[in-house]
Amino acid sequence: MSVAVSTKRFQFFPYLISLLIVLFIGFVASLVTRPEIAGWYSTLKKPSFNPPPWLFAPVWTAIYIMIATAAYLVWKHRSRKPVYIIARSIYFIQLILNFSWSIVFFGMHQIAAAAVVIILLWLSIVANINWFNKFSRIASWLLVPYLLWVSFASILNVSIYFLNR
Repeated sequence: MSVAVSTKRFQFFPYLISLLIVLFIGFVASLVTRPEIAGWYSTLKKPSFNPPPWLFAPVWTAIYIMIATAAYLVWKHRSRKPVYIIARSIYFIQLILNFSWSIVFFGMHQIAAAAVVIILLWLSIVANINWFNKFSRIASWLLVPYLLWVSFASILNVSIYFLNR
């Protein structure tokens, strides 16, 4: 079932708010993450496929822009219908899990607990894609790179756990 396509034109301020919410979450998470890169994280054993630290910020920035754009496209269909309320709730759950992973992994140095959080995040992204697809195929496809990156990050997280136990 697909909800009717919105005929509303682009609205700058709602899109900006969507961007600011997601980028703010990423920025606050980076405040916990950045100091740990050269510190605690540098002391961990990492797998050979671990990307260089400089790669994470541009990848996450691009992904956050896609997440915000997807949310904006679904927001244009907002209503009080259960299908929209569920989609919106799943969206916010995945944002909370996204933010939580940085706190648990980098802030608390809890690699195993972070693996649990990132698996829950992965599941919430799958659900988010499914529910956003009910409103906009483009919105759901905009979340696919996010899912792929979190899939890679999940493997990295679990690998770091096993290398450092």
